[in-house]
Amino acid sequence: MLQILEIVLPVFLVIGTGYLAAYFKVFTSEQSNALMRFATQIAIPCLLFLAISRLDLKAEFQLGVLAPFFIGALASFTLTSLGAWFFFGHKPGYRIAIGFAGMFSNLVLIGLSIVELAFGAEALKPAFAIVALHAPFCYVIGITAMEISRADGVGFGATVQAVIKQVFSNAITVSLLLGIAANLLNLSPPEAVNTALELIARAALPVALFALGAVLVKYKISSSLGEISMISINMLILHPVIAYIVGRYVFDLSDDLLKVVVLMAAMPPGMNAYAFADLYDRAKGVAASSVMIATALSVVSISIWLVILS
Repeated sequence: MLQILEIVLPVFLVIGTGYLAAYFKVFTSEQSNALMRFATQIAIPCLLFLAISRLDLKAEFQLGVLAPFFIGALASFTLTSLGAWFFFGHKPGYRIAIGFAGMFSNLVLIGLSIVELAFGAEALKPAFAIVALHAPFCYVIGITAMEISRADGVGFGATVQAVIKQVFSNAITVSLLLGIAANLLNLSPPEAVNTALELIARAALPVALFALGAVLVKYKISSSLGEISMISINMLILHPVIAYIVGRYVFDLSDDLLKVVVLMAAMPPGMNAYAFADLYDRAKGVAASSVMIATALSVVSISIWLVILS
């Protein structure tokens, strides 16, 4: 158990340090936002570009690795959306926003850090393959479902435009696409540029974790504890359980690959859950609170999953 805590605690201590720094006004809200912007718009894209450009795409983009994670994500989205309807009686757009919070995992800021600490740098290869498809997959599902279900939906053409705009205006998605292109064309930056990218990339995960904690201060816990509990259960328990079952019994994954897939599936909701809710002005309080509460709960749930997987 001590070994598990040595894996999990450093990540959440960095998040907690960021939270306390913002709470006690060592970092202002503007400074916290700037730090998060540096992490998500510059440092993490550099990290992902380098990682994807160097991957053996044929070896790492395996159906057996990708399918368990994304089947679990889709199941979590479906069940969370239906739960928001049957149990809480929310309207279509509202329940889709809640469903998105039950699908979009915090893979980059927390997932990559935990996987590397738990299983080593080599385990990041299949993790990067999942990350590469994660945002496009979630936004395509979320935006399409939202535009179809809303009473004020704007039609198929506008829906396609909304999907494309949201997916390709994201710096992380663009960096992944550039990395894939560089990989396929066997291109690499000049040595000086490559070294500069590596220097920036080294700051990506620690800065992102610190910034995540700092940004969480501005989110208030809403009264929608039922919906938040449902999102947390689906993200922290249901998603990894489905990923484990599909990976183990359908695709017969090796233990090393299965551990990575399940651990990535066990991550709490990411910041994009709130961004999606804000985009449509629906369930913003639920999305923000679910990010905060599920992230806190994941200290325990991720530790339990590490014990199970070991």
